[in-house]
This record gives sequence, structure tokens and C-alpha cells, in this order.
Amino acid sequence: MSTGKDSSRSSSDETVHVENHDAEKHQVASIASTGNIETRENCHYWDGYLDEEYVDKKHPKIIRNLRHMFFSAYRRLFTLTFVTNMSVFIALTATHRAHTGNIAHAVVTNFAVSILVRQEYIINLLFDIFTALPKSAPLFFRRTSARIFHFGGLHSACSISGTIWSILFVAMATREYVHGLSPISLATLVVAWVILALLLIILVFAYPTMRHRFHDYFEWTHRFLGWTAVALFWALIVLFSNDGRKPGENLGHACVRNPAFWLLCAITSSIILPWLRLRKIEVRSVRLSKHASRLYLDYTPYSTGTTIKLTHSPLKEWHGFAAIPEPDSGKNEFSVVVSRAGDWTSRVIDNPPTKLWVRGIPTSGVLRIVPMFRRMILVATGSGVGPCVHAIFEGHTPVRLLWTSPNVRETFGDELVDQILRYAPDTVIYDTRKHGRPDLVKLILKMVKEFDAEAVAIVSNQPLTEKVVYGLNSRGIPAYVYPTETMVNEVLFVTPMIRPTETSPSFRYLPRSIHLPSGNTT
Repeated sequence: MSTGKDSSRSSSDETVHVENHDAEKHQVASIASTGNIETRENCHYWDGYLDEEYVDKKHPKIIRNLRHMFFSAYRRLFTLTFVTNMSVFIALTATHRAHTGNIAHAVVTNFAVSILVRQEYIINLLFDIFTALPKSAPLFFRRTSARIFHFGGLHSACSISGTIWSILFVAMATREYVHGLSPISLATLVVAWVILALLLIILVFAYPTMRHRFHDYFEWTHRFLGWTAVALFWALIVLFSNDGRKPGENLGHACVRNPAFWLLCAITSSIILPWLRLRKIEVRSVRLSKHASRLYLDYTPYSTGTTIKLTHSPLKEWHGFAAIPEPDSGKNEFSVVVSRAGDWTSRVIDNPPTKLWVRGIPTSGVLRIVPMFRRMILVATGSGVGPCVHAIFEGHTPVRLLWTSPNVRETFGDELVDQILRYAPDTVIYDTRKHGRPDLVKLILKMVKEFDAEAVAIVSNQPLTEKVVYGLNSRGIPAYVYPTETMVNEVLFVTPMIRPTETSPSFRYLPRSIHLPSGNTT
């Protein structure tokens, strides 16, 4: 078993594999990569872990809930952005300095930030900057820098703030038109009202409950109504500039001296750019089981923790998946694992495609932060193992994987499982079909303590993620959760020394097949 001072990929005197239905295959895979292996059959890594005591929860329950549930990093960023907007909003309206000109600038500025922060090149740039800290940097700074994946709070706050500013713009424009206080035309007013209606519809379907319940409608409204709103914003800028241009000034000059014109140029470019890289590529499909399939692609370079977007119908839907490297292929090939989770994934598994559409560039995800840490625990349920594989294969950071799923080999195939065991021979594979549902928090604490890990990353479904995050946070282990607005949660926990002192009820969960969020729906 690995200790805190050993490398996760170095030779070990003893490796325990926890998948009993094919012990011989496990032993062969382990011996091939570690050389001197002793396999103990009928012995599991987790034996006796439930007898270990929990760390005491810190602070009263109300304080714990406020700190670790309500005031997450995502919500703090959202609150800071939203409160800043509303402070300016109140200041302008209370002092009667608000007019349609500066309100229009506030509208477009908020939507520019909201859209640009979701742009693939901007996301990759942010991750390049915030993950540039070396392993030698103090853990506090690396921990703080790793919060970059909470940028979704900025997107949400600016979208809502922009809509509120739009309401104020429409109200003041209507008042000025009715009372003849400004030269605003009827056409300008009508376009402004239509834009506001579109924004409100988009917001309704972006509300978390509506988004999860009617996800297809969320994507369609975000994409098609969003495009329509951008086109109408162009019309509004032209009409508004025409209404307010000086005598003798031509329309073109009136537009370019309006800051909103240049912000709208940035918005439009951000939306168009990924579609310029739209293409149909060949894929090689390998059906792993009735529950999963593996698609092989080689169309573009990629890096640790990146995702790609695939579809049959570019205008209808997009599905994001983690890129898994193929180090043994000798080519720039990578693959993605598709697990049965809905109509589209079922179609891919039951009718293996030979060609699929791709768009944009591979985009950084939360596991891009792995190289920042000296040692990590990676936790995956079901097909959540996909994002973890690249970090394992690259080997920049010693990692240990905990993979919980029913019937791992039957579901995901021998090739993927053997590859993982070859690069991470001390992987713990917990078969939930055979062993039931684990107390995942306690099992993670055991692995963190023994592996001397600086951080833990988990890729799982939302209900499990929330329970694990709270279970660690409430015991004084800093946890950084991927925003719940996405379809899958990727979580980073930075862990101090753990001293068990109490027992606690087990957390229970149902493993689900998952895939990564597609990111910008535009």
C-alpha cells in the first residue's frame, strides 16, 4: 500500500486491487507496471474503514450551513458582482443621474462580461493564468488560485444584472418617449421592449429548476433567443445612435463613438468564433457494453483536463465530454467515454456513429488544476472517471484514484480498466453492485490521510457531490465545488492533516452515468 512519501506510480511492495470478479487480470496489469507485486485475494482496501472515527464538525450547525452551503465561492463571486451592479444602480437612480445613455452602457457591459467569460479562448486563458503557480508555491496561494473554476458566478451575476439594467432602460426610454423628453423614436422603443422580453424568457429557462427539468428548452432559448437578442442589440445601437446624433454628424461616426458599439463587436465575435471551427470529423466507435461506448478521435491537440463538444445536429444540441489520452497509440489520438444518460447518449451507444460534428477548441475543465498540487486523490463515480484519466496518464502529479461503480469491467471494458491500472496500480475500484453503497466521505478521508494528499478532486453527480463537499467542509477541510448550475459537478478539496475523533452516519448515494457540461450554449 502506498504511503504519504511514495510516488503513486513508483514500484510498491504490496498493491491491493479491489475488483474480485477478475483478480487474475488485475494481477497481470499490476505486475506489468510495478514488477514486484503481492496480491492479497479476499482482502479489500476499505476493510475496517467504517470502524474509524470521523473528524469533529466545527462550528454550530447554522454557522456551518451558512459558511459551507450558502456562501460558496460561486455564490460569493455572484454576490460581489451583483451587489456592485445594484449599488451603482441605486446610486444613479437615487441621485437622478441615470439616463438612457449611461444605462445602455451598463446593459451592454454586463452582457459582454457574461458572454466573454464563457468563451472558450477566454476560459483557457483564465486557466493558463490561474494554474501557472508551481508546486513549490505556498499551498494557500495554490488553493486560492484553484478557485478559478467558479467563474460561472460572474456569468450568472452579469446576466441577471444586465437584464435588470435593461428593465430600467426600457422604463426610462418609454417615459422619455411618452413625455417627449428625448428624441427616442418609436422604432427604438419597440426594439428595446422585444429585447427585454427575450432576455426574460432566457432567464426563466436558465433558473436551475427549469434548466434541469427542461434542459433542451434551456439550450434552445439560450442559443436561438440569445442570437436574436444580439441581432436586435445591433439594431438598437444603430437606432439609438441615430436618435442621438449631432446635427451634421453621419450615422457611422455616431455609432463608432458609442462605447456600446465596440462592446457589441466583442460579443458578436465571441459568439461567432467557435462556429468558425465547426466541422464534421470521423470517429471510431467501440461499444464497451450496453451501458457505455468509447469514441476515438484525432482531429486536434488537447491538454490535461480539457473537454470537447460533440453532436449529430449542430443547431439542436451539444454534449461535452472529457478527452482521454491514448498514450499507447503513437498518434495524437484521444477518446471519450459515452455513458447511457439520455436520448443522445443512447443513440450513440446503440447506433455507433462513424462521423460527428465538433465545434470550437478543447476547453479547460476543473481537473486542469491537477499539476498545481504535489499529491492528489481523484474520486469518480461511473463514467466520471473520464476526466480523471488524463491526469493519471500524464503523471505530472502523483495521484490515487477511487472509482466507484457497478460492474466496472462489464460496463467500461477491459482495455480502459487495464490502462488505468497500468498507470495507477494502487487504484481502488469499489464495485457498488457487490459491496453496496460506501460511506464515501469516510473512505476519502482514509485515502487522504494514508496518501498524504494535498487535494482531492471528485467527478460525480450533484446529490453525491453536495453531500461529500459538506461532509469535508464541515470538518474543517476546505472544499471547492464546481458550480451546481452545470450538469456534472467537479470538486476540488484541499486537505489539512486529519485527526479522526468521531463517528458519523454514512452518506448514501446512487451512482449515475454522467457527461461533462457543454459550456457556452451560444
